[in-house]
Amino acid sequence: MTAMTTRTADGPGSGYGAGYGTPGGARRPAAPGGDGDSVARRAAGLLRTGFGLLGPRHGRHVLSAEDLDTLALPIGDDGVVIGVDAEGQPAVLGLNRPTPYDVVLIGGLWTAQVLALRAAATGARVAVETGRAQAWTQMVHAMGGGQNGLAVYDVGRVPPQGASAGTPVLVVRDCGMRPPRGRVTSGPWQSVLTLLPYLSPVAPRLIRQARLVGVQRISPDEAGELGRTMALPRADMDSLPTLADGVTLWCADRDRQYVMTQPTDAEVGLLGTPRRMD
Repeated sequence: MTAMTTRTADGPGSGYGAGYGTPGGARRPAAPGGDGDSVARRAAGLLRTGFGLLGPRHGRHVLSAEDLDTLALPIGDDGVVIGVDAEGQPAVLGLNRPTPYDVVLIGGLWTAQVLALRAAATGARVAVETGRAQAWTQMVHAMGGGQNGLAVYDVGRVPPQGASAGTPVLVVRDCGMRPPRGRVTSGPWQSVLTLLPYLSPVAPRLIRQARLVGVQRISPDEAGELGRTMALPRADMDSLPTLADGVTLWCADRDRQYVMTQPTDAEVGLLGTPRRMD
């Protein structure tokens, strides 16, 4: 909303009504027998309250206190829709944040690529650091050869991204079982998603540093080790080896949620159906 500009009554052609309905900004004469000083005071009062230009009169929008409770405003998180929860409600992951945000996904390349596609669709720039660039080539071509928000770099070659509130960035690290420490780390408006195909020796360190951890189907031994690392309930440990393709257990602090990622027709045409193995 632009601020209203008003003039003071100190210069030529200024004053109440100047430039509004009076050619040349001439002053309107006071009504015969009226008090000119009172008119000037009233004009100055209107200017101070922002009513320099008087437009058409409309009735005020008034809501009684009794009717206030009937309002229902749909307020919720914004971000990337990563699937649906157990109740069939959309599960949203807010990747664009003013604070550093690290995510670890122990799962398949398919899910990481869907997240990258959807993050780019929200306006974020996606930088993929990978040792298997050929696995991302089709996505890059489908998005205009890297001109529409997705670029692929070799491991250790991601340049500074210049993230800001207007141009948030998601860095996807697809660097295998033992990803090296990245040159580009998370920061304001720049989140980092590290993909691990399986539970590796570096996983505990990455999990401790992460704000969010996603786990797809893993072996019973891995589930037991991960359960001890993350203090998972026994029910979650037992469910991890049986998760279907496309299902991820997302864990943040003490919150846990199972999410089914359902691809769109365009995503199926580009990436295929959900799968854990690549």
